[in-house]
Amino acid sequence: MVEQRCRLPGWQDLVMSAEQAAELIQDGMIVGMSGFTRAGEAKAVPLALAQRAHEKPFSITLMTGASLGNDLDAKLTEAKVLARRMPFQVDSTLRKAINAGEVMFIDQHLSETVELLRNKQLGKMDVAVIEACAITEEGGIVPTTSVGNSASYAILADKVIIELNLASPAGLEGLHDIYIPQMRPNRQPIPVVAPDSRIGTPYIPIDASKIAAIVITEGKDSPSNVLPADSETQAIADHLIQFFKEEIDAGRLTESLLPLQAGIGTMANAVMEGLIEGPFDRLTMYSEVLQDSTFDLLDSGKLTFASGSSITLSPKRNDQVMRELDKYRNRLILRPQELSNHPGIVRRLGIIAINTALEADIYGNVNSTHVCGTRMMNGIGGSGDFARNSQLSIFVTKSIAKGGDISSFVPFVSHVDHTEHDVDILVSEQGLADLRGLAPRERARVIIDNCVAPLYRPALNRYFAEACARGGHTPHCLEKALSWHQALNTEGNMRSLLTE
Repeated sequence: MVEQRCRLPGWQDLVMSAEQAAELIQDGMIVGMSGFTRAGEAKAVPLALAQRAHEKPFSITLMTGASLGNDLDAKLTEAKVLARRMPFQVDSTLRKAINAGEVMFIDQHLSETVELLRNKQLGKMDVAVIEACAITEEGGIVPTTSVGNSASYAILADKVIIELNLASPAGLEGLHDIYIPQMRPNRQPIPVVAPDSRIGTPYIPIDASKIAAIVITEGKDSPSNVLPADSETQAIADHLIQFFKEEIDAGRLTESLLPLQAGIGTMANAVMEGLIEGPFDRLTMYSEVLQDSTFDLLDSGKLTFASGSSITLSPKRNDQVMRELDKYRNRLILRPQELSNHPGIVRRLGIIAINTALEADIYGNVNSTHVCGTRMMNGIGGSGDFARNSQLSIFVTKSIAKGGDISSFVPFVSHVDHTEHDVDILVSEQGLADLRGLAPRERARVIIDNCVAPLYRPALNRYFAEACARGGHTPHCLEKALSWHQALNTEGNMRSLLTE
């Protein structure tokens, strides 16, 4: 099997253990690794790094595409390998270290990391560690279930370590479309004009002389942790589907809508699932992560094509999709994330973007990242790439959290990731607020009336009335604007606001 997957002449001379390959990574280096939303990450070398660091401490700057699977961020954090980490993570152990100031986390729009690296604003990449399902005769790297930033990392790094994962399906070869934009200021337009545009190569083209090690592995991706839809996420999906129907009736959309983007997670997945029952047809997707709902839509015949940067699935769905890749081969593309999230392409295609908010305020500002303004959760991810540039920028959230102790709608968000200027639609299980064409005072009225939980609606009405009495284009009571978060910090809940 190795000979079929590794077609590079003389590859046998490059084969070594993960421990030997890890020795190529030294203290203080900048290292890029494959991996995007728990898919396609290098699996053996990171573990070898962690083990070595337990014996002889060292640290690195680690760049990935997005989150890593198989608890690798936790193990690297526990071994104190990570001095700096970018651009996204979802691990609780790493999150704790970030919030304690032990790991310097750089939260970035996912379209920007390799752009900054390419233009020498993030230092020089020393080593790239990339998982592959095959290596071509010329040394081209065929990725596995994600592309992420792997292509640019491999091209820009001084040395490349390839983890050749024999457990990944050989049928993945041919699904990828690797295209690297030219350098500024002479860059030509990126010729993606539809979700099914193919503009590059099915492998990462690199100078084979840079391949410093080939590690043979047989590892699996971590499964998706998306939960089944509950009554609240189903209500959010229903509100959005009704909105799409009304847009069709108004002539602003057709039954094919526009190319869809959905963030990772239960709510976005539920919305996509709901489209199966709607009056929609010939749908397309131009997104980051292809989840269970993507393949449910493909199987239903509602979705004709899906472009993404990774495939992250539940265990049962993953087994079926990987076993039947030929069934989907002509309806899928996996691209580098600087293309899947490229602002120019998003605007050109007129994407409908659906992402999840941690909290939103009465004027439509959205916080996606920080609890009470200080504690990082995961990162902004690609939501900003899409929100600023999509034709419809939609954010979804449940109206309350922690059994009603927290309102997801507040007078003013404690951290702004997406300003009111980039948010068109807010949706909770309570209803949908269409903010298009509304001034701040109008936006507040629509959000409070449609999205806020009845438990907290009177308190927000009182705040808004007092703020309006004081005046201003965007009325606020500055001494009370963050009082809801202050109550959460001191009392553990926001319920004291209900009786003020």
